Amino acid sequence: MKHLLVVYHSQSGNTAKLAEAVLRGARQETETETRLLRAFDAGLEDLLWCDGLLLGTPENFGYMSGALKDFFDRTYYPAEPYELNRPYALFISAGNDGTSAVREIDRIMRGYPMKPVATPLIARGQVTEAHLEAAEELGLTLASGLAYGIF
Repeated sequence: MKHLLVVYHSQSGNTAKLAEAVLRGARQETETETRLLRAFDAGLEDLLWCDGLLLGTPENFGYMSGALKDFFDRTYYPAEPYELNRPYALFISAGNDGTSAVREIDRIMRGYPMKPVATPLIARGQVTEAHLEAAEELGLTLASGLAYGIF
């Protein structure tokens, strides 16, 4: 059984809606166990447990949330000896265009080292049904890719 970790932060609830949709999608794949954690609750042991990772954040001032940055700050150096070459994907709730948050997260993830395996989902403005459907599909894609050895 493969393990997928979803780490997210939500202030207004928009990213939480996306995270729940990602989880719904991922749980459709029964050969992958999925764990959903808020960024402040996730740590190194969770990264060591997982085979793949989905990260969600609101775009704050053109950057990721402080909570997601805190997750990186707490796990980056402790993770170095493990060379966590895991597949990952992103989902962003953006008031602007979300690209700066994606760029900075990708930069940090290269250092773990982890590799992006899907186009980031950027939900601009209010979260719509189309955004939720895309988030569900993203969760299913990552979970299935792990289960079938694609990633």
